[in-house]
Amino acid sequence: MTDYKKSAAPKSTITRDTVDIEKKVDGNIFEALVIASKRANQIQKDIKEELRDKLQEFSAHTDNLEEVFENREQIELSKQYEKMAKPQALGLQDLMEGKLFYRKPGEDSFQQQQ
Repeated sequence: MTDYKKSAAPKSTITRDTVDIEKKVDGNIFEALVIASKRANQIQKDIKEELRDKLQEFSAHTDNLEEVFENREQIELSKQYEKMAKPQALGLQDLMEGKLFYRKPGEDSFQQQQ
């Protein structure tokens, strides 16, 4: 699994040049955004599973309301994930760095972006 915490993706919103994004996928901005969006969905799923697995360690069958508020480790873990770059930024960063392979419907071979 990729370590998304060490990504170079911006942690806040930045302005992107659409021409640079278009160049990554044969000059089609919409196709580029769909590819980045699908990558963001994959990343979101990975992060959700990873966080769920880590939070499982904190769950107990006899949790009461006081224990939930007093668990500092769980709070710190949640804060770490909140500080990470958002999946959309990570997906677009992967696209811009040329890390993605994609295939159009009806085609048999994968293409690597430019």
